[in-house]
Amino acid sequence: METSNVLGTLWAAFGMTAYYMALVWINTLLGLFLTPLFLIPLTWLQDRVAAKRRGAIPAR
Repeated sequence: METSNVLGTLWAAFGMTAYYMALVWINTLLGLFLTPLFLIPLTWLQDRVAAKRRGAIPAR
């Protein structure tokens, strides 16, 4: 049988709430800052492929 009182339950709830808020925050920041690091080079690659198809860049 558990012997924790209301204060222990509130303390655990506070800790879990803080943990999940931090988890959501860091995942939001990672998505916000890491997405351009992958999307920008991908657009450069798409531009080169499209230019090669149009014949603007001669094949080596």
